[in-house]
Amino acid sequence: VAHIHCEEVFGIVGENFTFPVKIDQKPVEILWTKNKDKVAEWEGQSKTTYFTSLRNRGLLNEENGCLTIFNLENSDTGTYVLEYLDSMNKKYNLTFALAVLAPPPEPEISCNISGGDLALKCTGDFQKPLIYTWKFSSLPVTHQTQEVFISKNVDASEKATCFIKFSQTEKSSEISLTQCFP
Repeated sequence: VAHIHCEEVFGIVGENFTFPVKIDQKPVEILWTKNKDKVAEWEGQSKTTYFTSLRNRGLLNEENGCLTIFNLENSDTGTYVLEYLDSMNKKYNLTFALAVLAPPPEPEISCNISGGDLALKCTGDFQKPLIYTWKFSSLPVTHQTQEVFISKNVDASEKATCFIKFSQTEKSSEISLTQCFP
């Protein structure tokens, strides 16, 4: 019986990406293919052989089957299949659909006064959920939300920085709160 598993995974151009392989025992033979073409192959005691685009950019961990691609390119997008044999000669297949995305652009910060508060909103134009973090130059608080509210009695020379993060890539923008007051 073949065990079928398919997972959608995302990486960003220029990052190093490791497929999130979870297997229980050490494999004895490993074959990775991309869109049905071999990209990495390992058998027992031999050294791993890399093919095509991964020849200088791939690294296979023979202990757990994880394949890392260095410096992702758009052309790395595709369907990757890990086929491996365990010591009982059982064959397994894990399928990963890798999409390589352009890095998110720097976020945009907008602010307005709402009641007694200053409402700051950070917008990152990206097709996947981002992690947002706010830092202020003199306030010790860090907020992990897309929008923050702070008292409008705050010192106008205060600066606010919004960080957006996806995978290992982070971008940020800063504004001075003077820009928020009419």
